[in-house]
Amino acid sequence: MRSFARPSAFLILSVMLQACATPSRLDAVPPALTEQASIPGIPDARFWLDRDLAPFIRSVIADDRRERADLAGAGKTATDPLPPQNMLAISGGGDAGAFAAGILVGWTARGTRPQFRVVTGISTGALIAPFAFLGSQYDDVVRTVVTSVGPQDVFHRRTLLAGLASDGMADSEPLSRLVARYVTPQILAAVAGEYAKGRALEIGTTDLDSGRPVTWNMGAIAASGAPGALELFRKVMIASTSIPGEVSPVMIDVEVDGKRFQEMHVDGGVMAQVFLYPSRILPEWLKATGKPYRREIHAYVIRNGRLEPEWSDTERHTLRIGARAISSLIQTQSVSDVQRIYESTRRDGIDFNLAYIGADFSYPHKEDFNPEYMKQLFDYAYRLSVNGYPWRKAPPTEPSLRNE
Repeated sequence: MRSFARPSAFLILSVMLQACATPSRLDAVPPALTEQASIPGIPDARFWLDRDLAPFIRSVIADDRRERADLAGAGKTATDPLPPQNMLAISGGGDAGAFAAGILVGWTARGTRPQFRVVTGISTGALIAPFAFLGSQYDDVVRTVVTSVGPQDVFHRRTLLAGLASDGMADSEPLSRLVARYVTPQILAAVAGEYAKGRALEIGTTDLDSGRPVTWNMGAIAASGAPGALELFRKVMIASTSIPGEVSPVMIDVEVDGKRFQEMHVDGGVMAQVFLYPSRILPEWLKATGKPYRREIHAYVIRNGRLEPEWSDTERHTLRIGARAISSLIQTQSVSDVQRIYESTRRDGIDFNLAYIGADFSYPHKEDFNPEYMKQLFDYAYRLSVNGYPWRKAPPTEPSLRNE
């Protein structure tokens, strides 16, 4: 009877799942047309930085021209040197995004926080990046979100059956409402205004159909005036945080020669935990302009997590083993991403600065998006930052184990 019951139960489960209608979608973009697909009304909305950099270089050149025009309007002449360029990259890390928030707010309180000409964000960093881009006047928004958001404010869990039959074990409707509350038409207009001055805001997602990273030009989206610009801006932020399988993906409509398709976008952390700029950008700039890019540049990378391996007494259980393996994979990926950025900046003569959660932060992390944990992490980062954060000039070279 037992041997009969197992396949019978499996058969019943299969029938139940098939009876549940899976979400529908438009056709995915055919492989040969991937890079031709565009957002209706916003042709320069995003870049594919893993292949041809030419569109991105044209955008950077246009940013440079807008910045020079803005400086000229402020009385600067063409012969005056450009001011130092500050770049900020905010990594993924789930609820550990409270670390980046604390660093930024504490930096403001210290009075030394610069304006960033370029801000990039991925995963949880995508939720902070627009407000970091707009400046310290939005610190209260950043502080409120990372210290008062609970699990119910981020994702809505589906039942096991519904999750298996759908496109994720949870939906991001609560997060969508949260983003809509803070990313308003006024925020879109403010981003557009800064984009007009030559500043750049970029958010990373993963196009799951093509298996490729996508870098979204959020300033161009905001400045487009397209009817769906605000909705797309919000969608990109949500997509960048949507862990595949765990949370429903975000479907984005695109066109190729007037024909409609639909792309499936998920967490940018699938491809990278943090990004700053393409490693080939300076040679490509030289090729496109005929002159080297000469400017003092400072790069700030905030890793919402640790960079040293963390010891864990892993329970001999399928789900625990799988979770531990995934967390170790993400840890290794983040170390590699930071190392790659460091090597690129060192080669290009850019001042490198790194912040990450140190071994001295030991508050227990028992539940994702626990408000008390996020508040403790925010306060920890704030204290470090308001006292003058000791930015690391290189990634840690001597890993240490920490019991947890």
